Amino acid sequence: MLNIGALDVALADGMTICSCLPTSIGMVMTLTINGKGDEAAAVFHSAIGSMIGVFLTPIMIFWYLGDQGTVNLLTVVWQLVLRVFVPIILGQLLRLFCTPVKPFLTKYKQRLNGFSEWALVFIVYTVFCKTFIARGKATLSEIFLMIGVISLNLVLMMVLSWGLLRVFFHGQPKLQVMGLFGCTHKTIAMGAPLINALYPSSPLVGLYTLPIVVWYPMQLFLGSLITPWLASYVEREGARISGKNLEEINSAEQMLATQAVGEP
Repeated sequence: MLNIGALDVALADGMTICSCLPTSIGMVMTLTINGKGDEAAAVFHSAIGSMIGVFLTPIMIFWYLGDQGTVNLLTVVWQLVLRVFVPIILGQLLRLFCTPVKPFLTKYKQRLNGFSEWALVFIVYTVFCKTFIARGKATLSEIFLMIGVISLNLVLMMVLSWGLLRVFFHGQPKLQVMGLFGCTHKTIAMGAPLINALYPSSPLVGLYTLPIVVWYPMQLFLGSLITPWLASYVEREGARISGKNLEEINSAEQMLATQAVGEP
């Protein structure tokens, strides 16, 4: 699309940045639980992916796009450590060692989640304000183009992931459900700070951010759409596997009983 002039260079770079981002923690957890997937695997996968992404994502972006920013790699990693890594560590320390924190979070969980979402919306809003002030080239056609391209990419990735998960995790429906979301979801909570850290003075920062801004709600929409089917799939496969195991146990017991009767 870039070669035939159907896609702006900044949007193509934004798609590359989006592809380098780690998975979203909260959304993967929520959709995995709703789809009756493996919650423990989702926690481990999301947390480890985000931790590694603090260091690996900037390296991958520099590798694919080159040093287009005004800051070096070490500065970007340090800023991400301060904005992503340190808050996670502080949150876990408070949760483990500060006794009043856990009941407070449990009591006001919904309100805090709402505040977190609005804070994220505000970050994205300021990024786009900066873009449209600095550059008036962003058009509705570019936005709709991104919606179409990202939607197609996400659907294709989910189909491919589901097929591979059915092969490599055969007979493990809960891991298949978790993997479907873990393989295809991207985090905007890390993506927005990362892009701002990489390109703090670039007028194109909004276009770099647009792909992840489209990807994030699209993965929520598609994920919410298929979670009822995934939940029923997990129940159906679980019942089938349990029934198969029961048959194998009964067959083994019958063989043992037959052998015992035939012995002198």
